Amino acid sequence: MERIKITGGRVLEGRIRPAAAKNSVLPLLAASLLCSRPCVLRGVPRLSDVDASLALLRAVGAGPVRRGPDILLPPAAVCGHVPPELAGAMRGSVFYLAPLLVRAGTVELPLPGGCRLGPRPIDIHLAGLGAMGAEISESESAVTLRRQGSLHGVDFTLRLPSVGATLTLLMAAACARGETVLRGAACEPEIADTAAFLRMAGAQIEGAGTPVIRVRGAAGPLPGGGVHLPLPDRIAAATYAAAVALAGGRIAVEHCRPGHLAPFLRFLRTAGCEITAGPDGFTAARDPDIPLWGGADLCTGAWPEFATDTAPLAAAVLLCARGESHIHDALFQNRFACAEGFAAMGALVRADGRDLWIGGDAQLHAACVTAPDLRGGAALVLAALAAGGTGTVMDSGHIRRGYQDLPAELTTLGARCTYVKTMSDATMKTASAMQMR
Repeated sequence: MERIKITGGRVLEGRIRPAAAKNSVLPLLAASLLCSRPCVLRGVPRLSDVDASLALLRAVGAGPVRRGPDILLPPAAVCGHVPPELAGAMRGSVFYLAPLLVRAGTVELPLPGGCRLGPRPIDIHLAGLGAMGAEISESESAVTLRRQGSLHGVDFTLRLPSVGATLTLLMAAACARGETVLRGAACEPEIADTAAFLRMAGAQIEGAGTPVIRVRGAAGPLPGGGVHLPLPDRIAAATYAAAVALAGGRIAVEHCRPGHLAPFLRFLRTAGCEITAGPDGFTAARDPDIPLWGGADLCTGAWPEFATDTAPLAAAVLLCARGESHIHDALFQNRFACAEGFAAMGALVRADGRDLWIGGDAQLHAACVTAPDLRGGAALVLAALAAGGTGTVMDSGHIRRGYQDLPAELTTLGARCTYVKTMSDATMKTASAMQMR
């Protein structure tokens, strides 16, 4: 088990470059199963979710090979059974529904895991695949899909712009027979990135990144492959910007697309940060002697609205800001489980389902807190940068799902932050027993 130790009060300076986006890499790894020729993904970070995806690929018969920051994905014959322990390890296992259905003719997927953010049903995925001809049976713990012949094109309207469902149906449509029109599709940058990968492999896709996507299917696996560099991680870029907002200083975030996190950068400007955006990055700065301004009333939503993954980061920024603030998350019922950790550090906060109220003007102090999920855990690390003393974030494995080494990244900017190995409960009990002898 690991924990993160953070000593607050250090001003940040320097340059940093986000890795490839987790939210692009995970569907791209699954989409590689649709390709008839080898694929290479460049610059893939070593995240626990990526490791779980590679293990899942191996379990179904694929042979991914990591070579430094790159992943080679050769074509392979695959089976459609996903081991429960791998499906339960991450929400991204749902991306294998369409590729395994196309390649194996059947897929049995235990209900996927991931962060405990509240109900995240896969009904839209299943409704769309069913409309394309998949036979679906469900149990309390798993879903099984089968096809007779090729999937067929369909004119399908998503009941809400789900990113995961859009990606699933985009992958299925690329290999279906005839034309598919997806209406009410999600428009996040990761959708266009996956479409670019599929086009590289021979798919015919128009409108990715808009609410209406048109796909002319290949009636089977895609003929090609190739080399693809996934998008830079816009949530990681927002994390670095939030860090300097809390700690003060000036940093340059390079090799990213500021337009992909424009709502978050606007929020930071309103709070009192200096943000200067260019075509390939931005600088973020704040005088540590000048307080931030609160009074924010934020609501998350589908792209291009304020991203749900940045809501806990914004909450951390607002803890010490002057004035009361409120954040509503329209996507997840338990987005603000990090509120308990904020309170332990001295913040005045109240979470109620999708809403978080922040009193502001906090004098944060070091505390031992627990990461409840990926983004909430990162937000607690950031809050500790503005706290007095040395604090600890326990159960930090959640954070490795989306950041290769967040403490090391912050340390390059001048923070005092590091992973520390801790003994397991069993080891601690054994050591305690030996001391008593």
